[in-house]
Amino acid sequence: MKKFDTKRLVITALFCALAYVCVFIFRIKVSFLTFDAKDSIIAVCGLLYGPASAGVVSTTVSLLEFVTVSDTGVYGLIMNVLSTLAFALPASVMYKYRKTTVGAVSGLSIGVASMTAVMLIANLLITPYYMGVDVSAVKGLLLPLLLPFNFTKGLLNAALTMLIYKPTVNALRIAKLVEHREGSQYKLNKKTVITIACSLVLVAVCVIFLTLALGGVLELG
Repeated sequence: MKKFDTKRLVITALFCALAYVCVFIFRIKVSFLTFDAKDSIIAVCGLLYGPASAGVVSTTVSLLEFVTVSDTGVYGLIMNVLSTLAFALPASVMYKYRKTTVGAVSGLSIGVASMTAVMLIANLLITPYYMGVDVSAVKGLLLPLLLPFNFTKGLLNAALTMLIYKPTVNALRIAKLVEHREGSQYKLNKKTVITIACSLVLVAVCVIFLTLALGGVLELG
């Protein structure tokens, strides 16, 4: 057990380092929003070791980013943690109990929807204080900026997760850091791609409906 725990600690630290590197090598600013690929690394860790590990990597990397490269202060830290947890936790929870391609795709699809919804709400609650503007100003950004940005960010990270999960796990197995799991049936093939496409279309419809509904509620308020 001690040997296993040591390996898990080492691999978790490795994922923290990889996710942190992604902040530097693949970082795109869109207005006051930032896209990077670290969520896919965190999701892979979650698929491999479960939601607790994903939470540890998410919090650690967000704190490192906060004290090094972030220019958004505590606001950015809170939004970072919310975004990565909302994306990675659903995927890791679903895959923990259903270690199949369907389980992974379902979890990532829920993660995309969850992250988009959480960030829309978080922007409405937090951004007015950060930018010093009225809620109505942020509400006006829902459809033209916040929805497409967060949904696209989720889609890209979901696609990256699907692409890099198997090669990452295989590399760790070759290094004898991870043992083969008999219950895992994750395969990226034509059927998987079709499943991903159908799932993402469904997620897109749900997210757009949610945003329109949220905008309607705010109008009534």
